[in-house]
Amino acid sequence: MSSQDRTSSRRGGKAKVLAVAAAGALLLTGCSEQVQRGWLPNENRDTTNHTGMIQDLWVNSWIAALLIGLLTWGLIIWCMVAYRRRKDDTGYPRQLSYNLPLEIFYTAVPLMLILTLFGFSNDTERSINTPIENSDLVVDVRGKQWSWDFNYTWKGEEKYFAGVQAQLDGTEGVEGELPTLYLPVNHSVEFQLNSRDVIHSFWIPAFLQKLDMIPGKTNHIWLTPQVEGTFDGKCAELCGEYHSEMLFNVKVVSEAEFEAHLATLEDGHIGEEYDREPGTVNSSANTSHGEGE
Repeated sequence: MSSQDRTSSRRGGKAKVLAVAAAGALLLTGCSEQVQRGWLPNENRDTTNHTGMIQDLWVNSWIAALLIGLLTWGLIIWCMVAYRRRKDDTGYPRQLSYNLPLEIFYTAVPLMLILTLFGFSNDTERSINTPIENSDLVVDVRGKQWSWDFNYTWKGEEKYFAGVQAQLDGTEGVEGELPTLYLPVNHSVEFQLNSRDVIHSFWIPAFLQKLDMIPGKTNHIWLTPQVEGTFDGKCAELCGEYHSEMLFNVKVVSEAEFEAHLATLEDGHIGEEYDREPGTVNSSANTSHGEGE
């Protein structure tokens, strides 16, 4: 064997080793928790009573899409190889005007897939949007440029927190100075979402749900936090110059800690009297909506 052949052989061996290593790394990555939850922002599957079903819908939809994509690409490549033009071929290959079984197949199968995906999506959405009757806690969340007000109704007691934006200079807000929403773990919560001025969007990424806050409407989210911890919240709708600073914290705590926090807040609710147009914004009939992400 010549030196050139030996060098080529060694290079081929290295390439095979690298290919095997890359495939192994890909498989190992697929076992990580982040991949298993489809890179969603919830670290715990059961952060709320809805996150598990949302995660399942998301991950399974991607798995189905990848499998169908691999099958489709495989068939395309197979056709390119199996029916490629050979050296000795002359003229045009035999032409077919139609193939009825094949046309029925590639019409029926995609239709079946779409109906299946629609069924799972519809079941998940209906479950998420089902109101929780007599929720333990009602939080009237009022978005404003560029902060948040939280009105709590808990066991017949009314308390409120009026948020003041920590920074208004384009720099990142200090976490300890941001408005903080407190929620009791394992207690059902109804969020009543209102806007004081323009369209905002209430989003707690770890909860996998967000919903617009539209002047003139009260939208609703119902859920039950199931894991204690501190989570990030933000406005997900471009609402003006300092939209990027419209952040808040969410603390899911024990019932005792939640009640201790309520004791530090002012009595009553801070309502539409602080809206940009009192008597106009949020004065129309309430409409219930829900949205899962």
